[in-house]
Amino acid sequence: MQKHEYPRVKETVYSETLDNGLQVYVLPKEGFKKTFATFSTHYGSVDNCFAVGSEPPVRVPDGIAHFLEHKMFEEPEGDIFATFASNGASANAYTSFDRTVYLFSATDRIRENVTTLLNFVQNPYFTDENVNKEKGIIGQEIKMYADQPDWRVYFGLIEAMYHKHPVHIDIAGTVESISQITKETLYHCYRTFYHPQNMILFIVGGVNPEEMIELVRENQAGKTFEPQGEIQRLFEQEPEHVKEKVKTIHLPVSIPKCLFGIKEKDVGFSGQELLKRELTTKLLFDLLFSPSSRLYQALYDEKLITDSFGAEYNCSEQYSFSVIGGDTRDPDALVNRVREVIEEWKSSGIPEELFERTRRKKIGGFFRLLNSPEAIAGEFTKHRFRGTQLFDVLDMYEQITLQEAETRLKEHFDWEQLSVCVVKSE
Repeated sequence: MQKHEYPRVKETVYSETLDNGLQVYVLPKEGFKKTFATFSTHYGSVDNCFAVGSEPPVRVPDGIAHFLEHKMFEEPEGDIFATFASNGASANAYTSFDRTVYLFSATDRIRENVTTLLNFVQNPYFTDENVNKEKGIIGQEIKMYADQPDWRVYFGLIEAMYHKHPVHIDIAGTVESISQITKETLYHCYRTFYHPQNMILFIVGGVNPEEMIELVRENQAGKTFEPQGEIQRLFEQEPEHVKEKVKTIHLPVSIPKCLFGIKEKDVGFSGQELLKRELTTKLLFDLLFSPSSRLYQALYDEKLITDSFGAEYNCSEQYSFSVIGGDTRDPDALVNRVREVIEEWKSSGIPEELFERTRRKKIGGFFRLLNSPEAIAGEFTKHRFRGTQLFDVLDMYEQITLQEAETRLKEHFDWEQLSVCVVKSE
């Protein structure tokens, strides 16, 4: 077991990589009653084409990672949620573009709940009958999201940006794509991506790290996993330009919804480089678009936005894009005003005082995050799968310079790479 101390934030992480490849991390929080645990696989909705070792590439139906997440909760003995509840725990799971995460929170019986978490995720139970049943359930979920304007405008924007990269495909897939899923395909994806060497167990809260790691060590020693070759994630070449400049979706809404953003051409960053780009962009977006920003107040005063307005930045080694917007009475005017103000910022530069104030705000937000076991768990695993550490964030925010933020402003907002998606009534 290794001990990693972070004196600046007064935190210590204990870790061990087991013989089967599973990475285990424990962050004890003295005085905390709640414990939060995540068992995560580096497998998300974009991983629809892959090869293992020297095996030939496999293309699987869109939405299968999400489908697999749903099926993992079904056991021959009954409902796993009921098992967690009987031990005083609340359990859940989610699938994102690049991760599938199973989790629980509890204040008691942590050993029993950690054991349940490990055992159910490592004990798949797929049959023709339960797979076909799930197709109907998830099919209804897909249809439900198709009627939700916020969901449609978000994925509509990504669809407008990307031609081929699977990031533009709804995480749940389509009714047609999930109809092609079989128990054999599920088992193949499970064996590939749920191997311990592709997974991380993270436990944070009022726990004893030695006791937790010993518990996991003993649990895993009783299971057998065949050695596995390296996973190769295969993606088609994505054109640099956006697929559509403007995409319009018609749904019954009282006020139009407009999201717009930039698809970045320059990708391929990883590790610390990717972290720096992400944090610099998020700092910049806070400065530009947060409710306390000059632009936000101007747009609000002009009645171009409501309090639904916001901005986010998504990035990985293969894709990077921004999402900006919300409800607006005039989508064209909103996009034009944002462009106009950003061009002014490009010319005038960012005031140093504003930059420093925003940087301090982001650092303060990081310290607040450390008081939330749920927030820590979500962020910790994301960083580990990217080859960075959660606690690198503090140092990185302090290293970012005003000049780097101004360079990033000019670099990101390339209007040739702009896409707009609008949801409005007929």
